[in-house]
Amino acid sequence: MERYDIAVIGTGPGGLEAAITAKVRNKSVLVLGSKGSSEKVSKAHEVLNYLGLPNIKGDKMAEAFLDHAKQMGVEITEDRVNAVYSMGKYFAIQGHSGNYEASSVILAVGMTAMKPLPGETELLGRAVSYCATCDAALYKGRQAIIVAYSKEDEEEAEFLAERADKVYYLPQYEYDGNLKDNIEVTKGVKPVSVELEEGKAILNTDGEKFVADGVFILRAQIAPSQLVPGLALDGNHVAVERNMATNIKGLFACGDITGTPYQYIKAAGEGNVAALSAVSYLNELKKSE
Repeated sequence: MERYDIAVIGTGPGGLEAAITAKVRNKSVLVLGSKGSSEKVSKAHEVLNYLGLPNIKGDKMAEAFLDHAKQMGVEITEDRVNAVYSMGKYFAIQGHSGNYEASSVILAVGMTAMKPLPGETELLGRAVSYCATCDAALYKGRQAIIVAYSKEDEEEAEFLAERADKVYYLPQYEYDGNLKDNIEVTKGVKPVSVELEEGKAILNTDGEKFVADGVFILRAQIAPSQLVPGLALDGNHVAVERNMATNIKGLFACGDITGTPYQYIKAAGEGNVAALSAVSYLNELKKSE
């Protein structure tokens, strides 16, 4: 498996600036995220305070970011990251579509307003998972529940249903699909909590109760504490030093995930600092070998 110098997770202004800076410093870079950049940026009505781009619409700003990154040779691998593990001198990254390795990592995943369900964190890795395609092989002849937040999750449900006997699919979006016969779609219910009782996963909703062998919660974003085991937080944000270093050696963070103000120009500036800090870390790592 190829091991990159720097993996950047997130394609908003912080992540793309980090990737560009790392490229300028001649480092191999893996960028994981959406090829459409940040939805928060692209949907902005108008941005007034970004230096050099006055009175720009959000979609045009996202286009400018992506064009710049492309010109610098930055390629985006469209994947959703489930977990990042520190392995000492490198990081193992688990995505929906594959696994990756990098000597350093920059988190630029933004903030999510969604809080974990009661019981979700405690049961993660036992009754709860964030990737149906990753764990589908474990559900041969079993039943599963999927809490889905976007139409893209229907593909994961189809894949899981090829292995599982039955899948309960709970869309939290405007569903108009046509899934396999062994996928039972229940619209209009909201998840409330997750429990484990006598080896069975129980998903409580504001309507009925669902019982299966496991629950998949397919959010677009995962809380930092769940994404990286052992990551230190400052409230709901990742705790960082001025050089954007976290408490985990070789792991850096930038943008909204590090705290207010939630400004695009602040995110880009921190992305630049995070990349330069990652380069310095890699240089020190090389000296120690």
